[in-house]
Amino acid sequence: MQPNTLLDALLDEAGISNAGLAARVNHAGRARGLALRYEHTAVARWLKGQRPRGRVPDLICEVLADRLQRPVTLGDIGLGVPGEAPPAPGTPLSGFVERATALWRSDEQQRRHLLQAPAVTGTPAVMPVWEWENPPEDADVSRAGRTRVSMSDIKMLRAARAHYELMYRRAGGVATRSRVVGFLNAETAPLLRGGYSDALGRQLHRAAGGLVAVAGICAYDSDAHGLAQRYFHQALRLAKASGDRGLGAYVIALLVNQALFMAEYRQAVAFAEAALRGAGREITPALAADLHAMQAKAYAHLGDGSSALRCIRRAEREAERISPGTEPDETGYVQPGLVNVQVAEALLSLGDLPAAREHAAVAVDAPAHDRGRVHRLAMLSQIELRQGEAERAASTAAEMAERARGMESQRLRDRLRAVRRHLAASGCTDAEEAAELIDGALRVPL
Repeated sequence: MQPNTLLDALLDEAGISNAGLAARVNHAGRARGLALRYEHTAVARWLKGQRPRGRVPDLICEVLADRLQRPVTLGDIGLGVPGEAPPAPGTPLSGFVERATALWRSDEQQRRHLLQAPAVTGTPAVMPVWEWENPPEDADVSRAGRTRVSMSDIKMLRAARAHYELMYRRAGGVATRSRVVGFLNAETAPLLRGGYSDALGRQLHRAAGGLVAVAGICAYDSDAHGLAQRYFHQALRLAKASGDRGLGAYVIALLVNQALFMAEYRQAVAFAEAALRGAGREITPALAADLHAMQAKAYAHLGDGSSALRCIRRAEREAERISPGTEPDETGYVQPGLVNVQVAEALLSLGDLPAAREHAAVAVDAPAHDRGRVHRLAMLSQIELRQGEAERAASTAAEMAERARGMESQRLRDRLRAVRRHLAASGCTDAEEAAELIDGALRVPL
């Protein structure tokens, strides 16, 4: 059950509260001989994704059409025919744009039912990846809108993506999410609804897709996994419309990372394969290295050591081919040492501590942005503890805590807490001081 952001957006546009909609639906029902007694709690359930019974969906359309002075269909309120297949990727994008922008609007308004929605699993989780990889393609993405989109608009979106990505790396996703979502609503939505040719539209959808992906990253970093997944699915649809297979593979890499976090290891392997296969020659060495490294982590968790080692070798070969300045902006996160820390985690799961330590040390010594360095230090500290070097681990953890101070990130908080627990269990003399530094970093309000 997924939040009904289309209904939420129309209620907001109409200026009708949950209680107001319930009262109007009851009144419209009485006019048809129906004894309805809905309250605001029922509307809250509809917004969470529950489908109203009987003729109520038609009554909601009637109430909203009367208020907005225009026709409103079941599809407009997110209550189309149950079981009806979603629009195919090759169909016009107008319906997708309305659904996507409704989600952004609800997110900016911090709707609780949206923020607390769980990530979908099974077929609903897999279908967006399958649709990206398979035909039909979008034959024409042009649109006739009142606002004419220009190349300067697309450059603005690209600059915004770079800006918010840098903000995320420095301050964390919790602090960045509201800003990037506000930008999506204020600047990106009007452009997607504007007028553009097919050629310009493909560039627009690519730029928007990169920005939406950052919104998904920030939602993931804020522990809003259902919301993050929906942003990633949107970014994947935009990537398909753009015709940029490399961008689509990058978005799938984000889904792979989320699948690993949620312990969906077989899905992580399958998604990575789809990205590598679907992007073909358009995949870059940096992205291929990251996908193979994440596959190695998934196989290691599944206990398949031979497949994990095979993926590690592939990741290392691709990493050697990375040429600075030739990668797209989105893969800039694959900095020196990133593959090493991914490999270290896989080797740690396989129980090869010396090799894991070697890779983690290389990762820590390589240049990285602040957020990446915190994760690398956390991994090294964990390995040092496993090797019985508690005092060295405490020193590494102290540096990690200092670098994490001021960042608003749920994922970093998870790493800090895990390191603190392991240090406390070690009983070493320096553990208490390191724990105090970690506690100080954790005091940043989220």
